[in-house]
Amino acid sequence: MISADSTVKDIVIAHPMATRVFGRHQIDFCCRGGIPLREACEKKGLDADAVVSELETDLAGSGDDPDQWAEAPLGDLIDHILATYHGPLRTELPRLEQMARKVHAVHGERMPEVLSELVEVFDALQEELGSHMLKEEQILFPMINAGQGMDAGAPIAMMEDEHASAGAALARIRELTNDFTPPEGACNTWRGLWAGLSELETQMHQHIHLENNILFPRTIEGELQARSGVAVSGEQSTAAH
Repeated sequence: MISADSTVKDIVIAHPMATRVFGRHQIDFCCRGGIPLREACEKKGLDADAVVSELETDLAGSGDDPDQWAEAPLGDLIDHILATYHGPLRTELPRLEQMARKVHAVHGERMPEVLSELVEVFDALQEELGSHMLKEEQILFPMINAGQGMDAGAPIAMMEDEHASAGAALARIRELTNDFTPPEGACNTWRGLWAGLSELETQMHQHIHLENNILFPRTIEGELQARSGVAVSGEQSTAAH
């Protein structure tokens, strides 16, 4: 059962394919998914009950996603993030940058303010994501794989802040592109850029969701449980003596 009183992130954790519905309605399930679905719908002027019905219909037809990362080993989840998101981003971001610069150079006079800001926002996003991924790959992910999650609070907080920044940049790109709607008479490169930016947003939302809502909480929770077990064991040992 899906309830409008459940948080958006909890719905997505239990039903990964729910991201399709949330994506259609621009409901943030990655950076601001900790609020009840009802509240998220109110902010978008949506009928929460209608969205719940849409979710149930969509999920019933899809059979849901078999990849339940909420229970997979953390190492497997990290490998999935690296292969599915980090690797492709390193190819896709330069491609989109090249297209954005070309559209700006050729059609800049048609939409000077929009295209200039788009290049500026995208460049900043690309630079931030490059640095962000390196910090995850060289610092945070090795810590998690080494079972040092309890010491990862500060790096995780930093990654979450950077996720919020990336989310804001993606939201601005959506505004600048008029919800990724190409202007009348747009050339194929322009249309391809808008389509690529739309797909980038979709993939980034999935990417951030897996980290913010699953990897990071499970890392902290697992370490807390492990240390609690050690403490209890130590207390029992002391009592026995």
